[in-house]
Amino acid sequence: MLIGIVLAVLVGFLVTQAAMFATTVYLHRGLTHRALAVHPALSSLCRFGLWISTGMRPREWAAVHRRHHAATDTTEDPHSPVQSGFWRVQLTNAAMYRRVARDGVTVDKYARDLPPDRFDRVLFDHAGLGLGVGVTLLCLLFMIPFGPWGIALGFLAAAVHMVGYLGLSGAVNAVGHTFGRRPHANSATNGWLLALFTWGEGLHNNHHDRPTSARFSRRWFQVDHAWWGIRLLAWVRLVRLRSMRTKTPA
Repeated sequence: MLIGIVLAVLVGFLVTQAAMFATTVYLHRGLTHRALAVHPALSSLCRFGLWISTGMRPREWAAVHRRHHAATDTTEDPHSPVQSGFWRVQLTNAAMYRRVARDGVTVDKYARDLPPDRFDRVLFDHAGLGLGVGVTLLCLLFMIPFGPWGIALGFLAAAVHMVGYLGLSGAVNAVGHTFGRRPHANSATNGWLLALFTWGEGLHNNHHDRPTSARFSRRWFQVDHAWWGIRLLAWVRLVRLRSMRTKTPA
């Protein structure tokens, strides 16, 4: 049983990292800032993966993040630790996203180019269904080698993923605007440790300096391993770089 627990924790961590990779490449650099175009096959895979692992609606995530760039650390910022406090952003980041996304204004203003399609209406707008599918798949995965105990191990893996993903996502906004270096003239920060566990998202000061650059790293020692993945995906023609340094859409 100890082996099962260790495997569940490892699987939860790996699911978190996969979701973070899809978030930074597909949601953040691709859908939100248009720094790269994602092949429809990869886009569908990312949408499905994020649906069963996070339950989020991509157009809402994009709208809230675009508003964050338009009003960084002002009273209109949806999740500013300067305005709301470090711990509130760190611990309730997802709730802050959800509240702003459903205010009846933000999505209409900042995601006009991302209308829902039939797949959103049938599947991807139903967060509970997606999360239910994801937990069920984890339980089935562990039931194959561990029998009935696999259900508990599947829930453990899901819990590890939930804590990891929410914690890292919150840290990008909380830590990424509080602790670290500011080599460029904006209020975000760079942190190598955060970047290590968030596929480069911890290079937040660099990102705010050039919001639509597909590459967050500027120096050889800065960790942006999502950029390495993007280069590989571009080589196999699953992504196409569009822009390196332009203004973010609003």
